[in-house]
Amino acid sequence: MGKQLHKLTVSLQDFMAEQKIFFVATAMSEGRINLSPKGIDTFRVLDEKKICWLNLTGSGNETATHILHHNRMTILFCAFEGAPKIVRLYGTASVFHPGDQEFGALCTLFPEIPGTRQIFEMSVELVQISCGMGVPIMAFEGNRKELIDWAKGQGEEGLEAYRNKKNSISLDGLSTRIQKG
Repeated sequence: MGKQLHKLTVSLQDFMAEQKIFFVATAMSEGRINLSPKGIDTFRVLDEKKICWLNLTGSGNETATHILHHNRMTILFCAFEGAPKIVRLYGTASVFHPGDQEFGALCTLFPEIPGTRQIFEMSVELVQISCGMGVPIMAFEGNRKELIDWAKGQGEEGLEAYRNKKNSISLDGLSTRIQKG
């Protein structure tokens, strides 16, 4: 049932573009594993071996710390509608913050979304495709608006204060490199 590739085919790129959610997993050599669901319009394929995704302000920032210490990343897409399919992307990633040259260039690929925090770029080393027959069928009703509404309400100064307080240190006590001031 499973298949492995070393690049993103056009049909895989189309499949990923159709999905409303993806999951990002990271881990350092020691400590906790982080697995985060991501949605909204925050994923882009750059070419057949490279992707990026826009990270929004949230309650934690484990992914940034993990990438700074051990740059491996796994991204998972699964079909909740249509034909069953699971696609996993394995690779190494970099994190870019506002002010980094790469951030500015990559940010133009996305719509302006309040709460934008970082962009992660991943070099895809392995693509694994599996059946997904155990994944439930679920209907998409829409994106939640609470995160964007919250970010708008915070304004840039409020978001910076929140990030400094809640996003600057990982669960394992390590820096996320986001703190300012």
